[in-house]
Amino acid sequence: MDGQRTVYHERQKLQFCLLHSLNNLFQEKDAFTRPSLNVIAEKLALEDPNQASWTPISVVFKSHHNVLTGNYDVNVLISALEKRGKRVVWHDHRCGASSIDLDDILFGIVVNVPVRRYGGLWRSRHWIALRKVGGIWYNLDSDLSAPYPFKHREEIVGFLDSAVSTGGEVLLVMHGEQ
Repeated sequence: MDGQRTVYHERQKLQFCLLHSLNNLFQEKDAFTRPSLNVIAEKLALEDPNQASWTPISVVFKSHHNVLTGNYDVNVLISALEKRGKRVVWHDHRCGASSIDLDDILFGIVVNVPVRRYGGLWRSRHWIALRKVGGIWYNLDSDLSAPYPFKHREEIVGFLDSAVSTGGEVLLVMHGEQ
């Protein structure tokens, strides 16, 4: 990627942070859309072995996303990435983030962190994408007003270790399907 390239960054709308994270990760406005993620979520729901336990409220709160606000789950993330030829590896949080190799085999990192909003009344989880653009790693969190460039590797490691220490999960997005 060219060092002069502008870093693409979508801002948060409702609970579509997974959509924004994917688009930020791929550095494309419509790498994924709500309809494309909904199709993935619906396909996963049809394959769900617990489908018999659904209730009338399942019309809005589907097994893999919320119809009104988004809030897609990790299964949608993994399926979406696989459709684009990427592979997801869960980082073993027993190992520090310093064990993550930030080399060329790594396409990016997706972090899922617990969040509290509205004075702690609303608990949810939030998706954050990290990506190397023009030789610089960026935090592309859709809650940020702009992409945040990490100054050095230790800052990335500190960010990831902090996320894990508060209940976050780190998913490594790899090039290819190796």
